[in-house]
Amino acid sequence: MKFVLAPDSYKESASAKNVCLAMEEGIRRVFPDAEIVHVPMADGGEGSTESLVDASQGEMIYHIVKGPLGEPVEALIGLHGTENTAIIEMASASGIQLIHPDRRNPLLTSTYGTGELIRECLDRGIDKIILGIGGSATNDGGSGMAQALGYRFLDAQNQEVDCCGGNLDQITQIDTHQVHPGLKNCQIFIASDVANPLTGPEGASAIFGPQKGATPEMVEQLDRNLRHFAQLIRQELGREIEQIPGSGAAGGLGGGLLAFTQSQMHRGIDLIIESTQFKEKVQGADIVLTGEGRMDYQTKYGKTPFGVLQATKSVVPTAKVIGIAGCLGENIDELYEVGFDGIFSVIPQLKSLNELYELTHTNVANVVESICRVMK
Repeated sequence: MKFVLAPDSYKESASAKNVCLAMEEGIRRVFPDAEIVHVPMADGGEGSTESLVDASQGEMIYHIVKGPLGEPVEALIGLHGTENTAIIEMASASGIQLIHPDRRNPLLTSTYGTGELIRECLDRGIDKIILGIGGSATNDGGSGMAQALGYRFLDAQNQEVDCCGGNLDQITQIDTHQVHPGLKNCQIFIASDVANPLTGPEGASAIFGPQKGATPEMVEQLDRNLRHFAQLIRQELGREIEQIPGSGAAGGLGGGLLAFTQSQMHRGIDLIIESTQFKEKVQGADIVLTGEGRMDYQTKYGKTPFGVLQATKSVVPTAKVIGIAGCLGENIDELYEVGFDGIFSVIPQLKSLNELYELTHTNVANVVESICRVMK
């Protein structure tokens, strides 16, 4: 039998690679001679860098950059093992988890550190970057990112503006003379499942600003500033980004990437499936095990297990796809309707959350063993 193991990470308890190892342990107890292929997965968010590196036998490098409030942070870049490709999670450099809740203020935060990660890739000659843009602390329209890549944003006195969400209205011109020369030869694939536009009632500021510390008054200011910034980009660069779906992702970083780099928007899981060569690896599979920390009806809206299901069935329609999750949420029956052959929780008894986190490996292995025994 051929098993393909393609889980996402279980947030706060196990990486996708470690979930694969636990799944294999359960399989080997019952089918010691089975062919087992590990393809750690992600959807462009947390854990994507590690998954791609693990799946391609690549390399992780650390780079000191400016965090969202300008303080130095150690951020991560993943280098693909067989392609001239890097993967970056913007949250590693500009994420909300880097700021204590009492200090969160999207008027002050910047994506400069994300730009520094891109610049490091360009300096290494990378010509393809997969950039996951979830979990941001920022609302600067990607201006900080662009500034780190050599764009200069000037005010009415020809002085350079310190880019952050609260300063965008001071910018009157964009200088492109010092832009990194490698940028024109690098394709950036934006991994995002957010379809919000840059501005307006469904835009970056209104929908995501409050969770980053914005008051209602700040939301109005941030939205005005992004509108001004989009108009300036239209005038100076000839690019229209304001109402493009996804331009509002990560506080407008999605729009900034479209404006200042050679970028395309993609569903995160699709990028990871392509980069890990999942469809090639799943050929001939009998069983595919996938999952993540929680599965519920929302899983069918672009989450990792659903992407794995779709990719598997497109290649091997007869393969059984089984979801294994830390816990199961509401309306789980909807996942059977879209093609899952089985869905299991790994929680065997009531325990504290911390205890369950510690038992993740054991519980995953035990559930997979039980599934295999039924199959046998």
